[in-house]
Formats: sequence, structure tokens, C-alpha cells
Amino acid sequence: MISQLRQQFNSDFTENKYHKFITQIHTDWPNQLEFRIAETPVFIDKLLKDKLVAACESFVDVIVSPDFKARTNAAIPGNQNVPNENAHTSFLAIDFAVCKDADGQLSPQLIELQGFPSIFGFQSYITELFRQSYQIGSGFDNYFGIKNQAEYIQKLREVIVGNENPENVILLDIYPEKQKTRVDFAVTEAMLGIKVVCYTKIQKVGRKLFYDNGCQNIEIKRIYNRLIFDDLTNFPDLKTDFHFTDDVDVVWVGHPNWFFRISKYILPFLKSPYSPETHFLSDYDGVFPTDLENYVLKPLFSFAGSGVIINIRPSDLVNITDPQNYILQQKVIYEPVVQAPDGLVKCEIRMLYVWPDGATRPQLLTSLSRLSRGEMIGVRYNKDFTWVGGSTCFFEL
Repeated sequence: MISQLRQQFNSDFTENKYHKFITQIHTDWPNQLEFRIAETPVFIDKLLKDKLVAACESFVDVIVSPDFKARTNAAIPGNQNVPNENAHTSFLAIDFAVCKDADGQLSPQLIELQGFPSIFGFQSYITELFRQSYQIGSGFDNYFGIKNQAEYIQKLREVIVGNENPENVILLDIYPEKQKTRVDFAVTEAMLGIKVVCYTKIQKVGRKLFYDNGCQNIEIKRIYNRLIFDDLTNFPDLKTDFHFTDDVDVVWVGHPNWFFRISKYILPFLKSPYSPETHFLSDYDGVFPTDLENYVLKPLFSFAGSGVIINIRPSDLVNITDPQNYILQQKVIYEPVVQAPDGLVKCEIRMLYVWPDGATRPQLLTSLSRLSRGEMIGVRYNKDFTWVGGSTCFFEL
């Protein structure tokens, strides 16, 4: 997106440099990385950076409004409402496609947003590795409002660990050793000193939770939650001592209810030049747009693109029995903007916020990017391609 910098990066790039870069990840985190890392970071000029920040803050304005909880109560399924919800989400991730506006200028368009953590640990690690491996200039930074990785880790510690002993804080998921994001779990464990614990390994005694550290049972006082209900539906016969909806004496860092509140559910509420027109499927009352080729159908509570239909047939809509749980979103046209040696690549940018308890607004810390040549962003749409996958952003100062 910054042509001179892109030309310089590409002319200096070699497959051997990239091989060393990837080898370093596998050396640092053996058997942990299960998704592709792109050959290049994304360089973002100040104009697009300012648009991204302005768009995010306009959506935050909606989230911090006094009636936000009342407007999103219906988003939480009755059988998945977890007790002891806090005042606001602990994390916010906002995804944008990089597009062109009517004036031909690059502009972000909202894809979706989540009140759920992303790969905060690994993203910092991989960005530092990009900087070291490719000698990124001093005129670009990946952090917002902080100076370096040490400050970044301290911000994560304040939100996730709080005032507790790290041994009383866990990162929770179901079978974490099998998750595609397990490299982030390993990095987070190393950064913060907290344990990664499987949902099936938690012991419940009264209202208290415990995990076995190999020597003794340790009380859990804070849960950094990386588990979503969607994953639990894949294990209908799972037997556990603790259930998500139990009223227990822990602090959720990333309370499960916020996964539902801040989700595709709120896209119809957002009116912005950076947000495509979106409506609940139930709002159409069976009379759907005739130009369905210009829309994408999304289930409200799926994750990682599951269930999304980008080439909609009328029968797809008619056959849905719970239209209140789907949205129709006007398609955005990704503009291929990252110059690879053999063509242009599309780009999606995720802006990453943390929200300390008691703060009036969340704080933007960093971002990640994903590069794609396929029909959609995601691994299954980009098999056998190069210059695609997970990456990082360096913003012009």
C-alpha cells in the first residue's frame, strides 16, 4: 500500500529468508504452528490508518452506549447464559476488508467484530520476528499508544492476570493441544506464566474450581476464556465436572456472554460509511432482495467463517427455519492491494483492543492481517497459494 516500501521489500525478499523466518517459529514453538504465515507484512499509510481507527471508534461508541446491554440481551441463547457477567467485554476484535471507495481511495469496510480474544500473544511474537527478520524501518509501528513489546505484555497482564498470582489464572479451551491456535496458547503461557487447561480437566468443589498442576490442585480465580459454545456442540456426550453455565466463584476474563453480545448480532445496528448495509434475515419477512448476488448470508453465532454462504440461492433463504439467527450483509469488494512477485493479493485487517475492568472505553493495542487470493479469507480458500496467510501490520507514524 506504500509503493516505495513495497518495492524495496519485494526486491530484498528471498525464499531463503522466508525459510529461515518460518524455521525460527518452529524452533521457538515446536509442533505448535498449524496455520500458514504469509511471506510479507502489510505496510499501511497514515491515511488508511486514520480511517481504520476512526471506523473502530465509531463502533465503540455504539458498544459503550447506556442501552447496549438491553439491545443485545436477545443475542444470548437462554441455555447458554453464563452467570456473573461483568460490565463490559474484556476484548474486542474488529475485522475489515481493504476496499476502494467511490473516489478510488483505499478504505476499510467492516466484515465483523467480536467481543472475544484473538491471538494476542502470538501476534506480538510474530510481529517482533517480522521486524527482526526483515529490518522494518523505524518510521512504522505495530502498536498503538504503547512503545514496545514489554509495555504490550504488561497491558495483557493487567487485563488477564489482574492482581492474582499467575498460578491461579488459566487459559481455558476444549482439548487445547488440538486447537489450530495452540501456538498462541503456548506464547501466552510463556508471556504471562498462566496455565493452559482443558475444559475436561477442571474440578468443581462447591462454587470453587481447581486444576491439577501435576503436584497439587490449584484454585482457579480468573479464567482467560478461549472456549466458545460452538466448540462444545461438537462433543455432545462430553462428561465434565464443571459446566459453563454453573454459578462459580471465578472472574471471567472474556466473559462468555460477550461473545454473543458483540458479534454479527450487532452489525444491523451499525450505521457508518465503513459498515456495509446489514439486516437480520427475519426483517425481510420472506420478501428477499432480488439481487442476492450482492449479498452474503451469515449465521450469527458461527466462528471462523463456518456456515457462511457467499453465492446465495433463494432456496437457501426459504429453507432457514430460524431467520432471526442469520443476517444478510451487502458484499464488499476486496481490493487486491498487496503486491506479491506474481500478482496482487487481497488483505483483511483485524484491530485488537483490550478493555481493563473499570475503564470507560477499550484500548486499541495492535492488529493482525490476513492475506488471501481465494474467494474468502481463510485456509480452506487459499490452499496451494503463496504470499497468503496470517501476517502483521506496520502502520506509518
